[in-house]
Amino acid sequence: LEEEDDKLRENALRKLIDVVDEHWAEVSDKIALVEALSEDETFSHADLAASVASRCFYHLEEYDDALRFALASGRYFDVGSTSEYEVTIVGKCIERYIALRAEDAAVDPKLEAIVEGMFEKCYAIGSFKQALGIALEAQRLDKVEASIVRSGDAVPQLLTHCMSVCQTLVSNRAFRRKVFAVLARLYEDQRNCNYIELASCLHYLGEVEKYSSLLVSLIESDDDAKYLLAYQCAFDLIELQDQRFVGRLLEVLPRVGGNDGEDSNAKRQKTDLPPGRDRRLVTLREILGDGLGTAMYLDFLYRNNKTDPLGLKNLKTSAEQGRKNSVLHNATIVAHGYMQAGTSVDSFLRENLEWLGRASNWAKFSATASLGVIHKGNVKPSMEILSPYLPSDLQAGVSQSPYSEGGALYALGLIHACEGASSHDGNSALEYLSNALEAAGLQEAENAREALQHGACLGVGLVAMSSGDTDLAEKLQSIVYNDNAVAGEAAALAMGMIMLGGGAKYESVIEDLLSYSKDTSHEKITRGLGLAIAMIMFGQEEAADTLIEQLCRDKDPLLRYGGMYAIGMAYAGTANNAAIRRLLHVAVSDVNNDVRRAAVTALGFLIVNVPERLPELIALLSESYNPHVRYGACMALGIGCSSMDDPTEALQLLEHLKEDKVDFVRQGALIAAAMLLQQHNPEHNTKAATLRTKLADTIADAKHSPTMARMGAIMATGIIDAGGRNVTIELMSRSGFPKPPAIVGMLLWTQYWYWYPMMHMLSLSFAPTALIGVNAELDLPVNFEVDCDKDLKEFDYPKPLQEKKEKKQVRIKAAVLSTTAKAKARQALKKSDSSTAMEEDDGEEDKAEAKETKEDHPEDEGPVTKLTNPLRVTRNQSNYISFKTDSSQRYTPVYRDASHKTGIVVLQD
Repeated sequence: LEEEDDKLRENALRKLIDVVDEHWAEVSDKIALVEALSEDETFSHADLAASVASRCFYHLEEYDDALRFALASGRYFDVGSTSEYEVTIVGKCIERYIALRAEDAAVDPKLEAIVEGMFEKCYAIGSFKQALGIALEAQRLDKVEASIVRSGDAVPQLLTHCMSVCQTLVSNRAFRRKVFAVLARLYEDQRNCNYIELASCLHYLGEVEKYSSLLVSLIESDDDAKYLLAYQCAFDLIELQDQRFVGRLLEVLPRVGGNDGEDSNAKRQKTDLPPGRDRRLVTLREILGDGLGTAMYLDFLYRNNKTDPLGLKNLKTSAEQGRKNSVLHNATIVAHGYMQAGTSVDSFLRENLEWLGRASNWAKFSATASLGVIHKGNVKPSMEILSPYLPSDLQAGVSQSPYSEGGALYALGLIHACEGASSHDGNSALEYLSNALEAAGLQEAENAREALQHGACLGVGLVAMSSGDTDLAEKLQSIVYNDNAVAGEAAALAMGMIMLGGGAKYESVIEDLLSYSKDTSHEKITRGLGLAIAMIMFGQEEAADTLIEQLCRDKDPLLRYGGMYAIGMAYAGTANNAAIRRLLHVAVSDVNNDVRRAAVTALGFLIVNVPERLPELIALLSESYNPHVRYGACMALGIGCSSMDDPTEALQLLEHLKEDKVDFVRQGALIAAAMLLQQHNPEHNTKAATLRTKLADTIADAKHSPTMARMGAIMATGIIDAGGRNVTIELMSRSGFPKPPAIVGMLLWTQYWYWYPMMHMLSLSFAPTALIGVNAELDLPVNFEVDCDKDLKEFDYPKPLQEKKEKKQVRIKAAVLSTTAKAKARQALKKSDSSTAMEEDDGEEDKAEAKETKEDHPEDEGPVTKLTNPLRVTRNQSNYISFKTDSSQRYTPVYRDASHKTGIVVLQD
């Protein structure tokens, strides 16, 4: 190598390259010579020297140097080789390429050439998923498209795969949107297009016009399956609860008869319309704007309500033990609301009016608002239901019962929350609430004014959620500026709800809110403004970073608190690593307990799309010395892992927290455990059985259980049996996108820490676990059946409690004389012959009775696996559901995939 002659040096290098893999240790002593030759521009075989140097550095585990020399080795580096050296260097090459692309830095053409070669190799051997993965990580849009297009027959599978990968692994929002735009174009180019997934793409991109065109083209099709797919798209869109998109879509969709106003005759006389475009269009508008889906779920929850009346009675009795306590009284009313959420059954409250009447002031406000949870979604008669409690005369300056009236206005908002203002009923409710909001300001007494304004603000915010109504926002802003702590906080939260997810569009409003948060002396208002900003930033991801930075660096802990939730909202359901790092840093470093608690809680919102990652992340925080961090860990697990089929890991972490020495940590642990164990049958899941026993014992033990722990147990009892045992907490839609109202409901529910009426907000996160099959006329065919691959008993409702029968007192025997005993014995001997015959008869009767009871209880027979429409399908059960496809089945789903085994499914006859 030290010779002058190039041929000798070339010969030496050729000999070395053959033995370098075995003798790299000896070669490394003279590596400087090889390096010098590789960098010598006059040496004709510099690439050969670079290859030797690269291999030597590879064995020395100096991978950066190995990659640098591999890039210089040209033809001596074979991308297609399967040897360990080549595979490792190509891996490092791709990592470097991805890092440079993420930083938007210049890329070495040699590096680019190797990556290009790698793509070609993947295409050649049919590894299209690997190529797609590299393309997505390297943010190469052209290669994403090429990887899908060149896959031939596998294009539909790759499109679906790319869509799911984009939702979970692509962290850059701007690039994700570009990918979805490419996917939408590729779906449209398909001969057998997957319209449901195309609709999902268009919804994510906010393409209202294209979505409308897609629905119209489907309903105009002669193919029956296609117009039914349009209905399925509409039901899926309603399930996402994106009111802003639905409202805009209803404006863009053509109206029947082509007139500008809504043709009410066409709606009323739908049956008179001939089958075809107009009739289908009316049906489509009914699904999107008339709350048909909500009505179906309401009917399902009412008919299948399995709330245990004895359980409610026991809960009320246990909560009353010990000192009279308004906190536990309020918690019991809230728990009852959860249990009957969406069922419209309020008989328990009517039967216990005297008990209910103990609530006074804000407790009365909260008790009246619980009617909104019970009647959630019952939009048609909402005003009628609440009429005894609503303000009788809006313009009267004196209210008779301001707390009850304010609670009723809040209840009205809760009833219409998930419907939004796009429907006719929602619109009239919003009109009433905005009038009530103006009238509330005319109240003479301050306590009446703030109670009515508080209820009206929350009601307006819930009904007009994400509508972006600027007039309403201005009304609310003026209430914030009035500087009343209670009304101001509600007005700030309502502003956040109305402008939900608006982001940069409301930049000036955000600036106003931030500047006012510095001027006000009320903590409640500052906290409300912080949360409002968090809601406005919902789903904005990187676009919210500047504002998040500003909030997190603020001296005021209340704004830092808002900053934590801003991270949770902006990155909800993205599992973004940078956001997780930031929250973890604050969770262990901030000087304020509230901020630390909020930081840990926000992790639950962030990782709700990959819940299996959360227990590992939270494990150390759940053992923190700080009780606020431990409570935050409970909340994060309850929020983030609520969608898991098997939450064993999360429950193990909560196990020791249920026995924590701090009362509010125990409260959080019991609530979180209930959130994880909704619809788990205690007979088949020992953890569910143990929790139910633990809750009952904690509530009844007035002597040793502190109020906070008992309150947590009461709320948990309501949550575990929520919605008549037919609902679960659902923050992500079945298509994998976050549901805005559900996440906002959960965010506001966590604020019960400061303000108990916020407990009712949890109802926004409840979703019925039903599978409802509907035909072309949107009727429910009874003869639609599905199979379950597991015995239905495993997913059955918990058995109702049985009233304990009181034991009858046994009379003490009187003393018997010996002569009497002898006389009785003689009589008994005489009777013995006749009684044997009677005993034989009795034995036969017993057998017959046993046979009858066996017939009465079919659970002794084999497993039951058939379900008829409409049916309760729990989250665990959906994995075992299969649709019948044989000729005996008249109705089959128009769209079959794993995610459409719950919810409303459109059937083809």
